[in-house]
Amino acid sequence: MQNSAHKTNTIWPRFFGAARTAIAIGVLSLFSACAKSPTDADLNPERQSMALREVAQKQARGQRVWCVPYARNLSGIQIRGNAKDWWGRARSIFERGNEPAVGAVMSFRATGGMPLGHVAVVSSIVTDREVIVNHANWHRNKVSLKMGVRDVSKNNDWTLVRVETKPGQYGNFYPVNGFIYPKDDG
Repeated sequence: MQNSAHKTNTIWPRFFGAARTAIAIGVLSLFSACAKSPTDADLNPERQSMALREVAQKQARGQRVWCVPYARNLSGIQIRGNAKDWWGRARSIFERGNEPAVGAVMSFRATGGMPLGHVAVVSSIVTDREVIVNHANWHRNKVSLKMGVRDVSKNNDWTLVRVETKPGQYGNFYPVNGFIYPKDDG
């Protein structure tokens, strides 16, 4: 009888210890899942496929690939016109802000070297000061996937960025309006 009582006393502490460990691992997993950075998998794969298919069709016909149709197809944000006009056109239709989010369109301001502006779609968030974007026509007539963009603004508000021109190499400074967020149903 003492043996079975002894076994019971040793099993329960182990069980509770194992249960506590399992619960702790579960809670940590839950928190780490909530805290993880989104990845390309969070972009709608059907939209990605459609956007790339349309680019390939245009290139096959000898047509120019532009950032606006690509960003519109990939993000679902239905704005027309030059990239420099997207920020203003989104004003009363889409939420806008200066926090990056996967699927949001980064709206670049027009500059002397980029008079029509530019738009890119956030595909991943690396840190609070670095994101990964997919965009078209950064390199003439091509789609650039998984390019880094770093916030170099004085106030950490994404108003000035540097874009990865080649792997690991960041180019000039570019002014940014902010981010245009797709609608949940878009």
